[in-house]
Amino acid sequence: MTSAEPQPVAPLSVEAAMQRALQLAGQSIALSEPNPRVGCVILDALGRLVGEGHTREPGGPHAEVVALRDAAARGLSVEGATVVVTLEPCAHHGRTPPCADALVAARVGKVVMAIEDPNPLVAGRGAARLRAAGIGVEIAGDALAMAARELNIGFFSRMQRGRPWLRLKVAISLDGRTALPDGTSQWITGPEARTDGHAWRRRAGAVLTGVGTVLDDDPRLDVRLVPTPRQPLRVLVDSRLDAPLAARIFQPPGSVLVYAANPASDRRHAFEAAGIEVADVPGPQGKVDLPAMLADLARRGVNELHVEAGHKLNGSLVREGLVDEMLVYVAPKLLGIGRELALFGPLERLEAAPSLRYESVTPLGADLRVVARMVPAEPATPG
Repeated sequence: MTSAEPQPVAPLSVEAAMQRALQLAGQSIALSEPNPRVGCVILDALGRLVGEGHTREPGGPHAEVVALRDAAARGLSVEGATVVVTLEPCAHHGRTPPCADALVAARVGKVVMAIEDPNPLVAGRGAARLRAAGIGVEIAGDALAMAARELNIGFFSRMQRGRPWLRLKVAISLDGRTALPDGTSQWITGPEARTDGHAWRRRAGAVLTGVGTVLDDDPRLDVRLVPTPRQPLRVLVDSRLDAPLAARIFQPPGSVLVYAANPASDRRHAFEAAGIEVADVPGPQGKVDLPAMLADLARRGVNELHVEAGHKLNGSLVREGLVDEMLVYVAPKLLGIGRELALFGPLERLEAAPSLRYESVTPLGADLRVVARMVPAEPATPG
């Protein structure tokens, strides 16, 4: 074989193709929001890859169309091919035409999808449209379905629960303190943990904090330490609009949304004159209604909500059962007296303490990253 001859393409199993599709779907992080992260691989009758792709930015092509175009660019036929995709092809007109129609028009032979789309506009309709056109449809095994769901855990949360997946990020000392008594917290953890924290910001549709954190730390809350094609929405909980307009959170890049609770009209006018959007969601005691805020963020298309706030707002989110996942960076330091992770309680019984399940523990430089998920409370047994 001469160097000018094409190299043979090794065939892929459907499972290997799905793993590749999941890798491609990961490239949609920070790009496809609010659309789900989807990857697609097309195999010919011999299992050779003829096209692949992932969902692009909103208004851009979805994974299936990108893969079809890739095959066309390679000069390869997809007629009778097997399409391996991480989520059910869509069947509705949004910013783009239905992917199911594109696959029908391309005359593919079979579609293997990892999981059904939870969007009520799809939810089985894409698969039904394919079957009606004589295209075989299969669903991959549970492990692959779980991986596909995990990649889009915020999208599933928004579609099925009407609120984003809420991830609460904190950096703590080994004795559980987030700051000194005067609020000093920079920096408890090292540079590796801080860079990793920006990677988690990057994957979120919005990053949220409270006015107390703005007054204490004046954070920017943008993504700087890792590359990103777009900045997540920055969200501020500020019931009375006490944040100074010179705060760094209001500076470019990216947009800012402030949730308030019937603030004074002069403060509202000042914020709006500065081009800052203010949304009123009043709750008890003049505070922001946090569940209503999450519902509004879902309506705005936020799938994953990344929270970096202080102990009071953290405590309110925990107390109201709104936290889904904890992202905790633990530094090998002891701070003694200081601020706690979340202020709530007091609890009357140990059994009433919110329970979590460890998902992973990962060393990052001198620190540890702990990911833990809230365990739903057991329903009370009737007496």
